[in-house]
Amino acid sequence: MSGQPPKALQAYGVLPGADQVVELGDLGSWRPKLVASDLDGTLLDASGEVSPRTRAAIAACWDAGIPVVGVTGRGPRLLESVRAALDGRGIAVLSQGGFVVDLERDEVLRAVALPRTQAMAVIERIEAVTGELVIAVEDAAQQGEARGALRVQHGFDWPYPEDAQLVAKDDVLPAEAVLKVFLRSATIGQDELLALARTVVDPADAELTHAGLGFIEVLPPGITKATGLAIALERHGVGFGDVLVFGDMPNDLPMLTAVAEAGGRAVAVANAHPAVRALAAQLTSGHRADGVARYLEEVLGV
Repeated sequence: MSGQPPKALQAYGVLPGADQVVELGDLGSWRPKLVASDLDGTLLDASGEVSPRTRAAIAACWDAGIPVVGVTGRGPRLLESVRAALDGRGIAVLSQGGFVVDLERDEVLRAVALPRTQAMAVIERIEAVTGELVIAVEDAAQQGEARGALRVQHGFDWPYPEDAQLVAKDDVLPAEAVLKVFLRSATIGQDELLALARTVVDPADAELTHAGLGFIEVLPPGITKATGLAIALERHGVGFGDVLVFGDMPNDLPMLTAVAEAGGRAVAVANAHPAVRALAAQLTSGHRADGVARYLEEVLGV
């Protein structure tokens, strides 16, 4: 399995609304002190690029003194793709919040891993209610230092054209800690798989989520996009109530919730998962219709 690192991480089963244009109406006079956005399915277009319109809107934020933070499930092995999307500016939150980096200083602000024994115990608990699963793993040591290839069990069917180390199930977990574990079922969809897993895994042992890619993710306890974003906010001296945030999938729910509950503004793109659309108070156009850019243009008056 080889090739260039992926750009777009397409949703597992394309959700409707990606091309939908939403009339925003009057957004009022409120302006954020910081903008945070998910990348794939939200900020990026169908080819995994930042469109010229979106790039101009991001630049307008920076010009207005409003920092922009990318918050993504992509791991450190895809750091350069994240850096390119954000023009190397500001802080990026990767690995669902487990890896936070200052792009301009090349300074890692957070790197949290899950011990191997804990990861094994969580997988066993989940398989007890779901049946056998296939696994892929981000090795904490390799990702943090060497940006090594993903460890993928034979049969996982990793769908993206990137280098990966194919291994047997008994060998897929590395000797040391992991950044996260991906679990896929041949018979159970991602929403049901996540719901089942949460019935047997205590949040004190691991955080569980999914990003709309056909599998669920097992993360260190307390690792969410909200806790990762909090590190960026602290560096900028901004509270959740002054944030404008965009998202599309269940892994975005923690940061959308944190912002909404603090009095900030949480916005779903039109192609968002139903749970995200139900939570977000506002809706913008789909990611293939420059939804984030359209909303920023209205807020900034550009």
